[in-house]
Amino acid sequence: MNSIYLTPEHELLRDQVAKFIAREVEPHGDCWEEQGFVPREVLRRMGAAGLLGLMYEPAYGGGGADALTNLVFAEALSQSTYAGFIITVLVHTDMAGPHLHHAGNAAQKDRYLRAVCAGEKICAVGITEPGAGSDVAGIRTTARRDGDHWVLNGTKMFITNGVHADLYFVAAKSGPGKREVSMFIVEKGTPGFSVGRALKKTGWLSSDTAELVLDNVRVPAAHLLGEEGKGFYSVMKNFQTERIALAAMAVGHCQRAIALTLDYVRQRQAFGGPLWDQQSIRQRLSMMDAKTRAARQFMYHCAWRVTQGHDIVQDVSMLKALTGELVNEVVQTCQQFHGGMGYIRETAIERLWRDARVLAIGGGATEVMLEEVAKRY
Repeated sequence: MNSIYLTPEHELLRDQVAKFIAREVEPHGDCWEEQGFVPREVLRRMGAAGLLGLMYEPAYGGGGADALTNLVFAEALSQSTYAGFIITVLVHTDMAGPHLHHAGNAAQKDRYLRAVCAGEKICAVGITEPGAGSDVAGIRTTARRDGDHWVLNGTKMFITNGVHADLYFVAAKSGPGKREVSMFIVEKGTPGFSVGRALKKTGWLSSDTAELVLDNVRVPAAHLLGEEGKGFYSVMKNFQTERIALAAMAVGHCQRAIALTLDYVRQRQAFGGPLWDQQSIRQRLSMMDAKTRAARQFMYHCAWRVTQGHDIVQDVSMLKALTGELVNEVVQTCQQFHGGMGYIRETAIERLWRDARVLAIGGGATEVMLEEVAKRY
């Protein structure tokens, strides 16, 4: 299904990503689910293929692409049935790395961004805490200036890539104001910075997720990312990129679940014929596909509006709420049509069912998104 927003170059990118997934991901995904993380060499191969820096400046090894191209990448990536792999990559490319891309100075980009694009340094972003997620102003991690350093103290929670990342972009309160938040670059191995524990999750099993502890972590003043006290607004800006990527993940899951189920119900024999002969199944799948196609067009429209410089906070909040709920509706319906096989571990539809649930929670829960929509009327 093509979109009016896509060009032949976008289709070439989609094909490149599909070939990478078929060659490098699908044959090994079960192993990664067991070990709980994606091997670094796979990410380096993605970087070597030019797939980890599409939106970043060519001077640092990036592709200089716009939001539409980045969306094509995220949607193509989300055709994989291993969402732990997908989120490992999207956190690096669309959720953590953009903080360096948008707010980093020339010296910071020169030091880190080439390695980020090449997959030689993997990124994570430390915003969420045990008591604060979408409410960024409620974070309690602190940053205190001490001579030529900042001293960070606090705990971060639910951090994707938290165990195996090399580079962390950490939000901390740097002053008394409610929104006086700053962002800092923290390298793995910095004294006082540690993984408190790796977290066990229901889904996204090939993605490592961690609690991070900052205990008097001293980072050079040069590791302040962007303006002091302006990190809150940087986080808010980057949420839009993050939420479009998560919407692409949801739409990709819907597409893949429907395709898997169409194949299954045409082959599965019951009551004297294939399940496809049951009118209710045909009609429900048709409706799921219609909703998915509509959501996909809205998603591409949002990305197009980004390229035109529009304020998209309300639209993207709608999109995130819509697709987060839709993917759960679609995948659960498709799982139902698989019958008992839909509840067996290591089947693609069962994995999609587990992995889809968090898309109505992570990156801004549905209820938070709808409040963002409502307060802009």
